[in-house]
Formats: sequence, structure tokens, C-alpha cells
Amino acid sequence: MTSAPVRSKAGMVLAVLAASQFLMTLDSSVMNVSMAVVAKDLGTTISGIQTAITLYTLVMATLMITGGKLGTILGRRRAFAVGLVVYGAGSFVTAIAPNLTVLLLGWSLLEGLGASLIMPAIVALVAANFPAERRAAAYGLVAAAGAMAVAAGPLIGGAVTTFASWRYVFAGEVVIVVAILALLRRVADVPPSPARIDYVGSLLSVVGLGSVVYGVLRTSEWGWIVAKPGAPTILGASPSIWLILLGLVVVFLFMRWENHLVRTGREPLLRPALLGNRGLVAGLSMFFSQYIVQAGVFFAVPLFLSVVLELDSLQTGLRILPLSFALLIAAGGIPKVWPRANPRRVVRAGLFSVPAGILVLVGGMDPGANAGVVAVPMLLIGLGLGALSSQLGSVTVSSVPDSESAEVGGLQNTGTNLGASLGTALVGSVLLATLTASVVSGIQQNPTVPASVKAQASTQLVGGVPFISDKQLTDALAATSLDAPTAAAVVEVNAAARLEALREAFGVTALLAAGALLFTGRLPDRAPGDDGDGDDGEGDGGEGLGEEDDDADADVRV
Repeated sequence: MTSAPVRSKAGMVLAVLAASQFLMTLDSSVMNVSMAVVAKDLGTTISGIQTAITLYTLVMATLMITGGKLGTILGRRRAFAVGLVVYGAGSFVTAIAPNLTVLLLGWSLLEGLGASLIMPAIVALVAANFPAERRAAAYGLVAAAGAMAVAAGPLIGGAVTTFASWRYVFAGEVVIVVAILALLRRVADVPPSPARIDYVGSLLSVVGLGSVVYGVLRTSEWGWIVAKPGAPTILGASPSIWLILLGLVVVFLFMRWENHLVRTGREPLLRPALLGNRGLVAGLSMFFSQYIVQAGVFFAVPLFLSVVLELDSLQTGLRILPLSFALLIAAGGIPKVWPRANPRRVVRAGLFSVPAGILVLVGGMDPGANAGVVAVPMLLIGLGLGALSSQLGSVTVSSVPDSESAEVGGLQNTGTNLGASLGTALVGSVLLATLTASVVSGIQQNPTVPASVKAQASTQLVGGVPFISDKQLTDALAATSLDAPTAAAVVEVNAAARLEALREAFGVTALLAAGALLFTGRLPDRAPGDDGDGDDGEGDGGEGLGEEDDDADADVRV
């Protein structure tokens, strides 16, 4: 499948696939910094734009498995092309959207549908175009392109929105889509395989995954278990926990249904035997962990830069760029310099580097800190995430035959979307809960604040304190009847609480990264395609994986 002509075009193929991954990830990060302007242009609210962001994530996460199956039926390159056309149409509709309804159609629905076809196909096309020994570098660079989009999104969005219009970002995506389609013939294809869509399984997977993702995404407004003040309740609890539980039950029914299809000789949407493959499950669990941590970092770092240090979008994006460069260097450089590197050891090194960077950042966060405090932490975090990216894509796909790579792509992207949703929701919840508790406690203990204001704070702020800058808070307090000393005290309390909340949020992110180390034992200790003894003396210890073991396990289960 990887002939000399194909290898000679490897750079072009990689550019096409990496550009596609970049596009799939860019939108949300651009929209996050442009929400206020977009809301004003469309005559809607910030809540309306947040709904669009949520639905975009929801459509992608719920349809990835089905999109991978369609790739098997249509052929990987054709599914990729169809997804690009749908995605490009969505970008065009978004660019000309006159209101929120059209934005939801173009961005949330059409672009989400396109992405669900494109992203599983990318995984399969890398497997088809690169031999096993070169896949780690290829997957690493494709993953790095996605992470770079998250980091560069605020910079791109801030610049384009400030100097032109947010619409040009989506119009530019249409141009990039056309360019990718023009180069697509250079990408080696995997021909379609006879298959049928399991419609019941598709419905169950959409409902199950959708309920979990939507429940997680709404925790910031509704609460996890105990409903926040003013939020709706179901049987006395937050709707989020009920949605998550419903989703888990439906996912369980989905797996039971897939097992039933296998037992009766029919074709499932997802072969349950895949989840008996230790190498695949190990890779998927690490992908899930990586995106939880990555989402937490990209949620909290911009808040520190833009709210605490009050940098604008351009300055915030520039300060995050070292993370992108370090990630790109590690993701592409590790497989190139150490092609036979032990994947387990590289991933563990990455999982040490990420919390180390976070802890260095937390140590430098104080009221007198400037933007330079993030430089070294960004490099350490970027190197750590790049180390994970350099190995995980190759680990998951190499654990199954190439013919199953699209199916694995669907699982992989489902895991990453779930991880990103959970990471943002979890870190955001910790941050806002800590901020609220710290502000209320700080006001109660501050002797400058009058008793009447303390009483108001204990009742009015319990529902949540907004994460705002000193300037925003000062302007808001100026419109109230508070005297100057009291307002100054409230601003001081809020500033201290912001830093404490960010430290707690970063601490949770560091713990998540360190906790992921517990699940690295099942990662292989040999590079995919390496039939030798590995790059060091570290043996399996019962944890290393041979493909023969996984295939045998799969055969027994089927």
C-alpha cells in the first residue's frame, strides 16, 4: 500500500492531512475569542453563541463512530472528500450567516457532520500512506496541527476580528477546503469494503454519547449533581447528572446490541472485540487523558493571560505560541530522532513534563507576575503534549489491521471529543467554585467591608461569581452605591480569589496528568513496526503488547 511514488509525495500527503486536522480544530478556538463580536453581529446573546459551540462539539462527538463506518463503505478518500464538501458548505453558510439560526445550520450542523467524516478518514489515510515505522511521526504531526489550531486560534481570531471581521476566518476555510480537494488525488486511497450501516446501533450511539457530552457541557450552568441556584432540577438533582447517567445506560445498551449482532452473524456498527484489544484500549485511554489535560490547559491559561494580566487577544495568542512550537517539535522530532523509541517510556516522560510545566506556572503566579512567567511552562507543557502526540496515533492504529483503521479513527476521535468536553467542564467547574467560595470568604473576613455588604455577598454571590478582570469589576462597582474604600476592598478580594481559583484549576489539571500515568502500563514497549528488542532494556513485565496476543484475543471473542 506504500509504494515508492507514494513515499516520494509523503510531504504533500502529510500537509493535506495536517491542514485538514488544523481546520477541524480551529473553529471553536477562534469563536471563543470572538463571541462578543459574533453575538453583536448576529443580534443574539453570548449564551446563543455558546449554544452553537456546544452543538458543534455534540454533533462531532456523537457521529464519529458512524462516520468511521461510512468511511469503510464509501472508501476512505471518498468519505474524506464528501466530508470536506459538507464542511466547506458549512463554512460558507457560516461566513454569510445573518442570524443565529443560520449560524447553527452552517457551523454546528454542517461543519460538525463534515468533521465526523473527515477525522476518522484522516486516521485511516495516514495508515494507508505511511509504513508502520513512519506512522508515529505522521500521526504526531497531524495531532500537533490540531493542537496548534487550539493555541493559534485566539491569535488568528483576535487579529482577524480586530482588523477585519470574524467572517473572514470561515471564508478562508472555504478556500483551504478547495485547495485540499485539488490535492486529494495525491493521497493513496483505501478502497471501500462491502458493509452495511447498523441503524439501531447508530441511533443508540448518538443518543448515548450525545447525552453524556451534553450533560458534561452544561455542568457549568446547571451543576454536576446539586443544581446551581436558578438552574432547573429533575427529582431534586441537576439535569446534568441525569443526562450523564442516561447516556451511560444507552451506551451500555449499544454495546449489548452490538454483541447481539455479532452473535447472530450480522454486521455491527462497532465490533465489541476491538475493545478487547489491550493495545487499542491503552491508546484510547491515553488519548482521552491527553485531551482532558489539553482542554484544561487551554481553558485556564488564556484566562490567566487575558483576565488576570489583562492582555488582549493578540498578546494572549503570542504568549501561547511557545506551547505550539514545542508541541510541533516534539511530535515530529521524537519519531525522527528516535524512530525505535519505547512508546510507553515516551508517553510517561510526556506525562511528567506536563504537570511539571503546570507546577512551574503555579509557582510563578502572584499579584506582581507579568506575562513572561508563562514562557518556560508553555515550553514544558508543549513538549509533554508533543511527546504524547508522537506516539498515541501510531499505537492505536498499529494494534489493528489497516482495514480497521477507519473504525479505530471513529473511536479515537470520540475519545478525544469526550476528553476535551470533560476537561473543559471539570476544570471550569473547579475554577468557578473556588472563585465563588474565595470571594465570599474574603469579603466576610475583610474588616473594610461593611456588614450590610457582607450580608448581600453571602446571599447574592452564592450562585456564582463571574471571572472578570480588575478593570471590569471596577467599572461595574462604579455604577453601584458602594463607597470608594469598600469598592477597592472588593476588587482586592476578587484579585486574590482569581489567583487562588486559577491555582486550584491548574492543580486539578496537573493531578489529571499525573493520574494518567497509572494507565500507561498497557502501552507497548516497542515502536510499531519494530520487530527487534526495542530501544532499551525495559521488558514487558506482563504489560508489553504483542500484536499476536491482541489478535488472538479478538478471535476468541468473535
